[in-house]
Amino acid sequence: MPKEVRYCDRCSYIFLKFSLIVYATIFWLIGGFILAIGIYAEVERQRYKTLQGVFLAPAIILIVLGVVMFIVSFIGVLASLRDNLSLLKVFLYMLALCLILELVGGIVALIFRTQTVDLLNKNIRKGMVNYYDDLDFKNIMDYVQNTFKCCGGKEFTDWEVNMYHNCSAPGPLACAVPYSCCIYKPSEVINTMCGYKTVHKPRLENVDVIHIRGCIDAVFIWFMDNYTIMAGLLLGILLPQFFGVIFTWLYITRVEDAIEEYGHYMDGLLDEKTLDPKNQSKLAKCCRCMPLMD
Repeated sequence: MPKEVRYCDRCSYIFLKFSLIVYATIFWLIGGFILAIGIYAEVERQRYKTLQGVFLAPAIILIVLGVVMFIVSFIGVLASLRDNLSLLKVFLYMLALCLILELVGGIVALIFRTQTVDLLNKNIRKGMVNYYDDLDFKNIMDYVQNTFKCCGGKEFTDWEVNMYHNCSAPGPLACAVPYSCCIYKPSEVINTMCGYKTVHKPRLENVDVIHIRGCIDAVFIWFMDNYTIMAGLLLGILLPQFFGVIFTWLYITRVEDAIEEYGHYMDGLLDEKTLDPKNQSKLAKCCRCMPLMD
């Protein structure tokens, strides 16, 4: 019979149970909300036949993220409510796996930065091909080019991949870039043809007309200049998962301690009938794994 709890004896059973239920429920609701938004966006995408590339479709990304969060969090809610060791361990392993994959993915992306940039540019160019037929990508690309003051993927000349902006095209957009690449003051009226005949011109001649810097470099530079914001964002994503792993691991040890102490499996750990009155006063102290029972 264990006389002491194994880890962090100041974390009580009730505290860990309540914390884990709240933690899993919050992420369950968030996952359901993200999933609902993703399904709605996908319905609209299919309706207007936009964003044929899965990699570039925000709806697909939201659906995948929502499904993963919803399933994992639901397992956590069910496991913490029922004190089911099997489900608790599944929840722990899935949380740990997601955390490890995110860390490994970030490290690999930094180590192989050149390959990462090439992959991003390849997929951006695929989206630029269907720029006018792909309303979702068009809105995203226009927002990025306006916000980060950039044009194209690596270069503004990337817009030649679009059939309307290619220099061999017959229309007025030939050898031009979208108006979101143009330099203008906020008070000025937007001239949609401001990028006319800029693709074939040297960079220096376009300095005062369009943003000549590629969006991939612009975004990376913004990340480097705003490293505190990025650090806060990364901590906001990784820390909740890390604390979830820790709380789940500690809660599993409390459930296992209670099972070993009383000989009952899973359910009924808070049932007064299952407690041994001789041991109850000993376990009723603060800093123990079981709550006070009358």
